[in-house]
Amino acid sequence: MENLFDIKGRVVVMTGATGVLGSTIVKYFAAQGCKVVLLGREKSADIGNGLVAEIKAAGGEAMFLTTNVLNEDALKQNLADILKAYGTIDILLNGVGGNMGPANVGPDQTIFDMDLEATRKVFDINIIGAILPTKVFAKVMVDNKKGSIINFCSMSSFRPLTRVAGYGMAKSALASWTEWLAGELATKFGDGLRVNGIAPGFILSNQNRSLLLNPDGSLTDRSHKIIGHTPFGRFLEADELVGALHYLASDASKGVTGTILVVDGGFNSFSI
Repeated sequence: MENLFDIKGRVVVMTGATGVLGSTIVKYFAAQGCKVVLLGREKSADIGNGLVAEIKAAGGEAMFLTTNVLNEDALKQNLADILKAYGTIDILLNGVGGNMGPANVGPDQTIFDMDLEATRKVFDINIIGAILPTKVFAKVMVDNKKGSIINFCSMSSFRPLTRVAGYGMAKSALASWTEWLAGELATKFGDGLRVNGIAPGFILSNQNRSLLLNPDGSLTDRSHKIIGHTPFGRFLEADELVGALHYLASDASKGVTGTILVVDGGFNSFSI
């Protein structure tokens, strides 16, 4: 019987590939026999090239390319380099994203303290930073009549969380874009084009460390509230996402599009 989870030989492109989540994810896909393209900013080149070396040392295939997800010309150059090396793109992971402190509204602030310029930047990186790579890379999938696009949503995609005003609005918009794009691609280019999202729960990363940990490494009040609302009673680990991503990337989910798969230890479904 055919193994619907077999993704060996497929070309995976991931933006935001050098962070805590991204590095875990690209190493996992490489271990499954995929050819992995890591896209990151120039300042992350050392990390990206280090990950490529690690993957190759383990017998995998990978390459790192510098990019700017807000620059279409840079992405088109990435596309040319990817096609030259691997000939196609099968899976696109739109993993880039982030937040900025001035786009938050802290406990000692009000809406009148919110920095709109910072909020625009948060929108750009989380929304335009998914739209532009999709515009550039999905053309290959359309030509192939097959491809899986996975956007990285958030707990903020489903409900407003305190403080992270700009980020929450951006991630809820990304969820809407995911659902809209799923219908757009399937109806115009066929059922081989799929778009889904993954919504991770709370994972300690470089981006949220200052919100979740005190300078001495102890949990902040916010962390205690999060864990108290999580049936698992803990933060998640980055490697707990890879099974869900594998499913969405593989033919095992070939009937699935326009959905957002939640991996959160029960946070989103839990009440009292």
